[in-house]
Amino acid sequence: MTDFLKARWENLIMANYVVDPELLTPYLPNGVELDYFDGKTYVSLVGFMFKDTKIFNVPIPFIGSFEEVNLRFYVKRTVNDEVRRGVVFISEIIPSKIIAMTANLLYKEHYRYAPTINHITNSHAEKKVVYKWQINKKWNRISVQAMADGICIKENSLEEFIFEHYYGYSALSKKTSLEYKVNHPRWNINYVKDFDIHCCFQSLYGDAFKTLDNVSPHSVMLAEGSDVSVKWKKNYF
Repeated sequence: MTDFLKARWENLIMANYVVDPELLTPYLPNGVELDYFDGKTYVSLVGFMFKDTKIFNVPIPFIGSFEEVNLRFYVKRTVNDEVRRGVVFISEIIPSKIIAMTANLLYKEHYRYAPTINHITNSHAEKKVVYKWQINKKWNRISVQAMADGICIKENSLEEFIFEHYYGYSALSKKTSLEYKVNHPRWNINYVKDFDIHCCFQSLYGDAFKTLDNVSPHSVMLAEGSDVSVKWKKNYF
């Protein structure tokens, strides 16, 4: 099956917050249910580099590499005996109006345009990753300082739960949903030594998320990333 998108995702920061399941219920597409880890539901503020982007294997001039920041939560869908674990996006911020419009049209996602910048430095011992995005003339940021050496994700860990969701779901209507699959190998992660987050959740994502303005994340993670692909095939249910 033809790949709609090919790219490389690198230096994925995940700042994970425990939230009340009732907060997420209004955003659930029909036919999927919330996914829990140790009885808790999570949202993740995510920042990463989107590199070498190709649409139907055609490179995108000038804007093939850029930053993305999104807010997502975790769901699952059972098809026959298979449990498909995926994510739903509250919002996705990128610095390209063209890509945002295309993704919203074809995959009914929630992309929006905003200026973004990054600062990534590496040494033999550690790396520092910073993502910034501007909304209403104010800069938000998410950054980590981490060990340079990658380590394997442990089985049955929170890291495995956060990173091992390979489907995306979006609502086409109250009764119809869309499913697509993201393909990539299992990632290595970098041990996070310190982090800094300045994000106005209420301004970005609405009053429902204003409580996150005043709390620290439950955990912050950094994954090295890899090549990824999204198939053109989409399932409707």
